[in-house]
Amino acid sequence: MNHRNRGDVDWERIAPLLPGKEGDVGRTAADNRQFLNEVLWIARSGAPWRDLPERYGNWNSVFQRFRRWAKKGVWQEIFDALQEPDLDWLLLDSTIVRAHRSGEPSARCRSKKRPPKLRL
Repeated sequence: MNHRNRGDVDWERIAPLLPGKEGDVGRTAADNRQFLNEVLWIARSGAPWRDLPERYGNWNSVFQRFRRWAKKGVWQEIFDALQEPDLDWLLLDSTIVRAHRSGEPSARCRSKKRPPKLRL
């Protein structure tokens, strides 16, 4: 049985959207997946770019590539591709939505929420 992890599935969804792949005009990217891991490290840690670990290479090169992708709208395309579920298209038919009896306020609770009666 072939078990793929969530990261591999997500990678297959976004890889075609990324610049620098074979066949694109210009320079071919060294490793887009590694670059995404570098950006995710910054996002998870909240560290400034200068604190990017040396194993990821020059922090300024990573930052400049991040900026280029941002200007091109690549990050928005990635977010759109990974968005699940698309709740903008969700429709609910209220005729089939039922509340459990325990969700109904008791008579005591209802009476507390009513405005006081005015006496003239």
